[in-house]
Amino acid sequence: MAEENTPKKPSGLSRMQRRNRRTFLRSIAVGVTVIGASVLGFFPVLKGWTKRLRPPGAIHEDEFLAACIKCGQCVQVCPVEAIKLGDLDEGFGVGVPFIQARDQACDFSCDAVQCILACPTGALSHDINKKEEVHMGLARVSRLDACLAQLGKGVKGAAREQGFMGRLRYAEIDRWVPIKVNDHPYDLDICDLCERVCPIEGAIVVKTVGTGADRFGYPEVMEKCVGCGVCEMICPTDPPAIVIDIRETWKAEA
Repeated sequence: MAEENTPKKPSGLSRMQRRNRRTFLRSIAVGVTVIGASVLGFFPVLKGWTKRLRPPGAIHEDEFLAACIKCGQCVQVCPVEAIKLGDLDEGFGVGVPFIQARDQACDFSCDAVQCILACPTGALSHDINKKEEVHMGLARVSRLDACLAQLGKGVKGAAREQGFMGRLRYAEIDRWVPIKVNDHPYDLDICDLCERVCPIEGAIVVKTVGTGADRFGYPEVMEKCVGCGVCEMICPTDPPAIVIDIRETWKAEA
C-alpha cells in the first residue's frame, strides 16, 4: 500500500519539450533533403535545366560535369574574375564554373587562356586537334531593331549604365591590367562597340552603309567568333542587342 501512495517522478521531458524536439528533428531532416536533392541534381529536373556559359575549353557538357572536381583553380586565375561557381540550386552544377557574360565576359585576350592551363583534370581542354572545344558559343544579333548601329545611333560617354562593374583589358591603355568598362568613355557617331572591343580580330564586323543622316551599321558575326561574351557585355542597349548562344559554333550558309 505504501508503494501505491508514493508520488511518481516526472518523466524526462515535458510535453512542450518533446514537441520542440520533434520540430527540431523535422527541420534537420528537411534541410538534409534539400541539400541532398540539390547535390543529386533533382532541382534542375523540377525547375528546368539552366544552360550555362562555360569557361573556354570546356568539353562536352555531360563530360564536363563529370570531369570537373570543383577545385576553383580556374576562378582564381581569371584576370577579370569572370568565372563563378554554381550555387546550390544548380543541381549537378553545384560548384561548377560558369560565366555570366552580361555581367562580366571572358577576357579572351589573356595569354594562353589561363583557366585552361590551371584545370587539373582536363575538364577545360586546349586540344589543338579539336578546335571546336575552345569555343564557348557563338554571338548572335538577337534584337536587330534595338541595335544602335542599325538605328544609325552612336555612343557618347560610358557604354553601360551607371554603377556597372564589368572590366576589360584595353591594349591601348594597358593590356595587362583590366579596367572598368565605364572608366573608358566613347565618342562614336555610329556604335560599333561589339567589333571595337572584341578580343578576336575579325570575329564581328560592323558594316556601315549610307551617308550623312542616312548612315547606319549592321553587325555580322564571323567564323572566328569563340563566344567569349565581350560583345554581349559591352552592348549599350538593355536587354543587349547581341547575345551568346551557348556551345553553338559557326556554320557556313548552304
